[in-house]
Amino acid sequence: MPLSPSDTRELLARLGHTPKRFLGQNFLVDGNIVKKSLELAGVAPGDTVVEIGPGLGTLTRALLEAGACVWAVERDATLHAHLAGTLAKEFPATFHLLEGDAVEHPLAALPVGKEEADSSTSAPAFKIVANLPYAISTPWMDAVLSGPLPARMVLMLQLEAAQRYTAQPGTKLFGAISVFLQNAFDAAPGHRVSGACFHPRPDVDSCLLHLVRKPQPFVFRPEVKAVIRGCFQQRRKQIRPLLRSRLPDEGRAWLARLEATGRLGPASRPEEIPAPLWRELDALAFPTP
Repeated sequence: MPLSPSDTRELLARLGHTPKRFLGQNFLVDGNIVKKSLELAGVAPGDTVVEIGPGLGTLTRALLEAGACVWAVERDATLHAHLAGTLAKEFPATFHLLEGDAVEHPLAALPVGKEEADSSTSAPAFKIVANLPYAISTPWMDAVLSGPLPARMVLMLQLEAAQRYTAQPGTKLFGAISVFLQNAFDAAPGHRVSGACFHPRPDVDSCLLHLVRKPQPFVFRPEVKAVIRGCFQQRRKQIRPLLRSRLPDEGRAWLARLEATGRLGPASRPEEIPAPLWRELDALAFPTP
């Protein structure tokens, strides 16, 4: 069972630890949310699960008791030591804990062979279930979307971040991260979560987001991701001049394809172009032999 708010405060006091705002440390204290996370992820005995920022180990324990093999990364030295002295000893065969930055280690220490690393979509079967530290949600997601990709993700994160990931073209929240994610995952409707489910209570609303890998997910090449990010940094400008200095030849061919839709063209703005069309730019820049 998750720790109650009072139990959480007592444990933090025993550890001599004050939640660090800059790390987004808001500890889950609602058992229903933990249960819902495991249900959405379909966690079964023997599953491989990556967890980001396990904190005090509430979600971690539930995953381990469900029979999952958990690979977790925790940046905070005090919390890492707490987990190493408790859950790591209780579940020595199935709990693999790394102390480090989740943006640098987006899949914790999960072993990924060179073949899987080079072929981003042919990943070994694993899932990500996490109460994601709000401070790192977008840079971490960007790192995950470089592959290999999990079969599904169930993430507790800031509501605005969830809205950015699932935003539609023509809206102010639609951006580069929306393009990258929507070409790799389908999103189920999110579940809004009250701040009362956390200690300390966050100042922003939260969302439990469920993402399922597409049957044929697409992972953008780093060079094209950089171009797309650059375009969205000037999201209100027309797409033709934005591509002229970045991918002049490929850009002209892509603009012709946009015009063929009958709805878009050189005068369109990045924020107006649907996520699936951006993958054609990647294909033109790096044609398959």
